[in-house]
Amino acid sequence: MTADDSYGRLDDDDYPAYTMGRAAEMLGTTQGFLRAIGEARLITPLRSEGGHRRYSRYQLRIAARARELVDHGTPIEAACRIIILEDQLEEAQGINAEHRRTASRHTAGT
Repeated sequence: MTADDSYGRLDDDDYPAYTMGRAAEMLGTTQGFLRAIGEARLITPLRSEGGHRRYSRYQLRIAARARELVDHGTPIEAACRIIILEDQLEEAQGINAEHRRTASRHTAGT
């Protein structure tokens, strides 16, 4: 992999660019919090060759949402469940919108 390839991957939201320590620092939280949301299966960090957790920007956004809920008094397990349900709802709404678009194209074509 060349340096240009490495820099290009930094634009990838799913590229695990951040160590646990850096991720916790960026979120203003503890490494224990990141481990807890991992144990709750909200996010699954990738592991480096040495076995260290690595986080992507996408995962950091999810962790930030969890922290926001926890900071407002929601228990961590409940916060993780809320975020999972929000994600499922967004996905279902997208599927429904696509079905409506398909149905309207078929109706318009008849």
